[in-house]
Amino acid sequence: MRGAIVMCLALAAAGCGGSGRASSPAETQPGSAADASRGPRAGGAAASCRDLPSAADLKKLLRQAPSDGGEAGGFFSGKMEWASIVNRQGEICATAVATDEPASAWPGSQAIAKAKAYTANAYSTDILPMSTARLYTFTQPGHSLWGVAEPNPFNPQCVVSPQDSAKTDGKICGGSIAFGGGVPLYRGKTRVGGLGVSGDTACADHEIAKRIRHLAQLDPPTGQFADDITYASASGPTMYSHPLCANTWQNGNKLGEEAKADDY
Repeated sequence: MRGAIVMCLALAAAGCGGSGRASSPAETQPGSAADASRGPRAGGAAASCRDLPSAADLKKLLRQAPSDGGEAGGFFSGKMEWASIVNRQGEICATAVATDEPASAWPGSQAIAKAKAYTANAYSTDILPMSTARLYTFTQPGHSLWGVAEPNPFNPQCVVSPQDSAKTDGKICGGSIAFGGGVPLYRGKTRVGGLGVSGDTACADHEIAKRIRHLAQLDPPTGQFADDITYASASGPTMYSHPLCANTWQNGNKLGEEAKADDY
């Protein structure tokens, strides 16, 4: 009897004699929800990245997404993209490129994809997904988030060659991008990270990003279109409006072209 009492006291923190309420898998996610109440720790990236797509998975998804859901638009129909994933802490978990030879896609888009992933995770919560496309109007002069990029500059040490893209794994590279291509990732009701896609127009990048998220079954609890890109020409002006890009398509429908420049 005495041994049983000692054992119960020793295991009290583990729930001996607890309330009996079962946790919902959608409410309690290993390595994600609990992270909100603890600080960064050495080696944290490996543990909290385990439930997110690997670099190999990401490459497969990048190649599958352009043909899943119709035309993506842009310059390359979303077939020349870089993609990166961060965990809930903002640490890079995986980076991949759709092309066989990394430098054949836009080399500058590697860093932009990482910054988009960071931004989508950094400005979303468990209850409100916020794609980078939906930040556009907020960050324009005269709007409420003008200048938001200044506190979170992209770490210049994270600018690496296309062949060395994996060398930033586990690092927080930062960056704030306010145009299409970044979406937060969810398991159940918990935000578990962010995905950034870059290598085409911002509008095509968003189309590919949301397709990858859906294929990976990491949509927000309110659905795959909860933070979809919106265009004033298609749905009327809103605080989330994003400008049209060259050859803009949305969900398989062509919407139009980027506004022409005047007085050049």
